[in-house]
Amino acid sequence: MLEFKIFGLFIITALTEIIGCYLPYLWLREDKSIWLLVPAALSLATFSWLLSLHPEAAGRVYAAYGGVYIFMAILWLWVIEGIRPTAWDLVGSGVALLGMAIIMFAPRTT
Repeated sequence: MLEFKIFGLFIITALTEIIGCYLPYLWLREDKSIWLLVPAALSLATFSWLLSLHPEAAGRVYAAYGGVYIFMAILWLWVIEGIRPTAWDLVGSGVALLGMAIIMFAPRTT
């Protein structure tokens, strides 16, 4: 059950980071309102806080989080930006998730 909790926390963490980066992108590249920077800053602050909630050492969490971030970025590409991922995108995301699982869920002696 702990595995699902950790993975779910990673999913929410990735979503807050992507939103926090996407909103400034909309302002800078799509000529949207500068007020998008306010929820972007809140989202990035939430992202930082969520990373601190994981039970593992920070370096391990950051390394494993990268795999989930890759998966979520490809999902964002598809769902939000309307660009269908290629087979290579999906394979790469799968490899990244496998790496996350190995890092986070491998047996530890200490």
